[in-house]
Amino acid sequence: MVKKFLQILSFAPIAMMAWMSGAHADIARPWQLGFQEPQSPVMKDVVWFHDVLLVIITLITLFVLGLLLYIAVKFNEKSNPVPSKTTHNSTLEVLWTAIPILILVGIAVPSFKLLYFQDRTTKYEMTLKVTGHQWYWSYEYPDHGNIKFNSNMVQTADLKKGQPRLLTVDNPVYLPINTNIRLLLAASDVIHSWALPALIQKTDNVPGRINESWVHINKPGTYYGQCSELCGVNHGFMPVMVKAVTKEEFAAWVAKAKKKFASDDDQTTQKLAQTSAR
Repeated sequence: MVKKFLQILSFAPIAMMAWMSGAHADIARPWQLGFQEPQSPVMKDVVWFHDVLLVIITLITLFVLGLLLYIAVKFNEKSNPVPSKTTHNSTLEVLWTAIPILILVGIAVPSFKLLYFQDRTTKYEMTLKVTGHQWYWSYEYPDHGNIKFNSNMVQTADLKKGQPRLLTVDNPVYLPINTNIRLLLAASDVIHSWALPALIQKTDNVPGRINESWVHINKPGTYYGQCSELCGVNHGFMPVMVKAVTKEEFAAWVAKAKKKFASDDDQTTQKLAQTSAR
């Protein structure tokens, strides 16, 4: 009976986390305690690893609590008027050294595997460059005609119905689903951090260097994040908004974006090329 109760208790945190994170696919909700619903392979592995660690931590806590209660009841002055003079127990000392080592090794194996998987991918299909500024983001698509644009937060007075406050931007990032996307992250002034919880993205944008990460989005949707470094007075007003679409929809967006975000230099170059062709 006790064994069955412990089994039920060990899975309770997982059930609670699943309940708390359900239907939270793209944005944090009021009173939410759990993760947003994972929408990338890496985030799914992170949630799985978190749930396993939660069970391990819960069992260790209950075990230590049980030992403390047992000692308090069994070895108090009233129950044990003649205290034991035992100073060493070789078996016990080996166990309390070996068991934690085995637990830590068991945790280390999936941990290092996950860190390596999360770091970068060599099989990317496109690249997105993200640059942080005080206080907005700029994006570049070097594989798609070098599309460039800035992304600023929409002010509260300009929001449309259903648009979340402090998270909606004027120019969202469009990315295709089921695609390995390399992320190049930089900054022009101070340290920023491009963070998207549902996609396990939280990489620092550092001036003078380019950090690399990657993402693979499982299904279409709009995903929100924010800068996660203290980058200045408007740190809380540079959100991230990603629209994940099908590959066909992304191709259609690229065709429109090439015209919409064409710079003056690009337009001049195109006009010169057309003139030369004549």
